[in-house]
Amino acid sequence: MKRNLKETFIRVIILLIGLTIAHLGVTLFLLADLGADPFNVLVQGIFRTVSGMTGWAFLTHGYTHIAMCFLIILVLLIVDRSYIKIGTILCMICGGPIIDFFTVLLKFLFEGERALWYKLFMLAVGCVILAFGMTIVIKSDAGTGPNDLVALVISEKTHAKFSIIRIVVDVSFVVVGFLLGGSFGIGTIVCACLVGPVAGVFLPRSEKIVAKILRKFF
Repeated sequence: MKRNLKETFIRVIILLIGLTIAHLGVTLFLLADLGADPFNVLVQGIFRTVSGMTGWAFLTHGYTHIAMCFLIILVLLIVDRSYIKIGTILCMICGGPIIDFFTVLLKFLFEGERALWYKLFMLAVGCVILAFGMTIVIKSDAGTGPNDLVALVISEKTHAKFSIIRIVVDVSFVVVGFLLGGSFGIGTIVCACLVGPVAGVFLPRSEKIVAKILRKFF
């Protein structure tokens, strides 16, 4: 069923709220410096490699995030543009600046020497926040982030199970990112083990939240 402009707009707003929440979580475990989520391991590796080779002072993790997302969009324009939605594009171009904003805002939480238990606690909190935000994005049904999008395209083109392809995509991101200097560590493992199960708990709740918002307008 085709959506009207008003419904599309509301769903995109819901997606942006979920995206902001999710990237608050991403920022927390990036600041913990115990390893990033799979996509940000890749982004981090590319950022460190390029900044090390060029010395570009303006280059940030957020800008590198945007560049990688635009590359994915470019590939999709060649492969199959039907996967590109307004929410997908917003997920890809807004994530980096949100991370940069929260990095400046929250860096005081990690200033000085911090105990490992503190970093692990903040990382776990970040994973929970990420999982909640991610479920809002998913239930907005207006687009999705880079990991899910790449896995979805490959899965549908190869007729393979999405869950298996998602694991392959995440492992590939981690391996390439780590080889380029990204921080693969206990944080990456915690993220991989925690985000999925927590998201499973949040999904029905997020569905109710999104449905309740949409009922107010329709």
